[in-house]
Formats: sequence, C-alpha cells, structure tokens
Amino acid sequence: MDKYYSITELTREFGISTRTLRFYEDEGLIHPERRGRTRLFRPADRHLIKEILRGRRIGFTIAEIREIIQVYKDPPGEMGQLQLLMKRVEEKREELRQKRKDIEDTLAELDNVEEACLTRLAEIGVGT
Repeated sequence: MDKYYSITELTREFGISTRTLRFYEDEGLIHPERRGRTRLFRPADRHLIKEILRGRRIGFTIAEIREIIQVYKDPPGEMGQLQLLMKRVEEKREELRQKRKDIEDTLAELDNVEEACLTRLAEIGVGT
C-alpha cells in the first residue's frame, strides 16, 4: 500500500501553513491526489515540498523553482536539472556578493557621514 501524507502531517513536519501548501499546489509545483476535499500527498510530493522550501531559503523565486522542477521532467532530465541548478546557484551567489558589496559601501558612507557630523559638532563647540 502506498504511503500518503495528510496536509496536517506536512504542515507540522515542515513548519509551514496549509495556505503555503495550497499556494504551491496552485502554482503547479506539487500535485497531491484528491479524495473528495481531502488532499493526499505522496512521498514524491513530500520530497518536492522539501526542495521547494530549500529553494526559497536560498532565495529562489517560485518561477525559478518551477523552471528547475520542469527541467527534471523534460529531456535532458536530471542532468539538465543539475546543470540549470548549478547555473542558478552561481547567479544567486553573485547576486548575494553584490548585495554584500552594496551593504559594505553603505556602511562606509554612513561612517563618513557620522564622522563629518562629529567633526562639525566639534567645530561649533558642541560636545558629544
């Protein structure tokens, strides 16, 4: 007999809301079976949810996650998916490097502004 997971089991396991799972279903990322109004999730759905959440944690958009999932389903299959994933990881890494540089630049500018303020306060005789 196949193992199925309920929406409650998965929300508890992953610490997410039922709304999140329904959103992933609406976005076509997962496809649980339906028995009346009840959603039954297969182990493959559970695995996809785990990977979707991992992708979200590292900053992938839903569209990027969908693309990665779709590449697995179409030729060239897993090889193409892994190559695409490596490309997306490098893009995300570069994006984060740029954000880090921007933050460092902003912090340096804030230091300059603060120093200018302190200098000017000293010039006009205001102690800090």
